Amino acid sequence: MAIGIASSPDDRKKLAQLLGGTEAFVIVSTVEQARQFLDGVAPPPTPGDGSPGLRIDSDRRVLCWQDRETGLTPLEHDFLRCLLAAPGQVWTYEELHLKVWGNTHVGRGSNIHSTVRRLRGKLARLGALVTIHAIRGVGIRLA
Repeated sequence: MAIGIASSPDDRKKLAQLLGGTEAFVIVSTVEQARQFLDGVAPPPTPGDGSPGLRIDSDRRVLCWQDRETGLTPLEHDFLRCLLAAPGQVWTYEELHLKVWGNTHVGRGSNIHSTVRRLRGKLARLGALVTIHAIRGVGIRLA
């Protein structure tokens, strides 16, 4: 789910167009409205449960979901570590390219899309309830 905040009607329309490919989104006018929405929707956190069950064993470069594991390439490892550092955060293509590839040359983004495709496949094979969403024209997020 994505929450967008835009104060003017025109900005809300633009934001709705950007988020149109997202399965579920809410657009509000203020941060306070977003907080009120989240307070009414989000379940209370479970003590000691800081992750959705997905973790990376960086020593072995392995992706773990519950009791299942799959290997990661160096690029997949670095890419997924970025996304796991802030689940739900939308990373722009430029931010990911700088963090993972070490430069800001995104080009057509085929290397990012290729990495996402491979990671989606690995997450699906693990049966993970976590997936990677592309936000058209903006970037990538872990959901």
